[in-house]
Amino acid sequence: MSDSASAAIGVLVMSYGTPESLEGVEAYYTHIRRGHPPTEEQLEDLTSRYRAIVGGVFPLRENTNRQVAALQRKLDESAGAGRFVCYQGLKHASPFIEDGVAAMARDGIRSAIGIVLTPQYSSMSVGGYLKRAKEAAEQHGIAFAGVESYHLHPVLIEALAERVKGGIGKLGVTADETLVLFSAHSLPARILEMNDPYQDQLLETSKAVADAAGIERWQFTWQSAGQTGQPWLGPDILDTLAGLANENVKRVLVTPVGFVSDHLEVLYDIDIEAKRRASELGLNLERIEMLNDDPKYMQALSDSVVEAAGRIDASSASGASGA
Repeated sequence: MSDSASAAIGVLVMSYGTPESLEGVEAYYTHIRRGHPPTEEQLEDLTSRYRAIVGGVFPLRENTNRQVAALQRKLDESAGAGRFVCYQGLKHASPFIEDGVAAMARDGIRSAIGIVLTPQYSSMSVGGYLKRAKEAAEQHGIAFAGVESYHLHPVLIEALAERVKGGIGKLGVTADETLVLFSAHSLPARILEMNDPYQDQLLETSKAVADAAGIERWQFTWQSAGQTGQPWLGPDILDTLAGLANENVKRVLVTPVGFVSDHLEVLYDIDIEAKRRASELGLNLERIEMLNDDPKYMQALSDSVVEAAGRIDASSASGASGA
């Protein structure tokens, strides 16, 4: 182990994961289902969604790679080359979260930060990622600190507000003539009984973006609920669109504040499914451009990583003083 490697702080950048090809969809879906293979109907449904996206699976995977590379460049710029080293860890695809931590250990990393490409915290989403990463880090003797949320980082809000303004411009109307519909991935409704902050943080992000963009007409909805036989948070975006049509709304700008990338829930659930429903209802629906590897989003991530590194340094100093 080199001194430079042991001094560097690892950054585990985590996301849900995407299969590398259509041939990998079944294994991916089986992992999501905790080892239970999908039925033929379920597999065909998911595969057909990937086929419907322009370019298929591949742009989704490459986009995460670009985000990790962009964060590395931003950290090198803000903290100095060699201070942080980024690794990737996916929830349901290779390299898995545990693979990313193992790669850190092989490189001699002794301290690590975990950050998820989702701004808002839920024990069912971000909490699960951080738990897996922390357990893997402990097995390798790596000190670990996780970033739970960055949903109100001012640069993140600024970046999203710019996209809202740009989206309204794309519709060719004024803000008063558009309803901005913020959305996020639904979760099982039982989180409401757990005092989980997910819903509150999403509403806080939405309000901050609306205020920054000067938007008065906005509301929040859910999307992409799982088919598990249990209640999920609602209303779903398709039901919300029907309600808006009944209220004589003509133009909707979907702003998926719970997502930061072009992936299935955006490219299919919004761009294909929601747009098709909007067209049937006589609504003109557009969505904002996603953040992806936008420099401002990278700045928000970088700032959050540096702040978390300070907690590791403080913990190390406290341990040394008490030794």
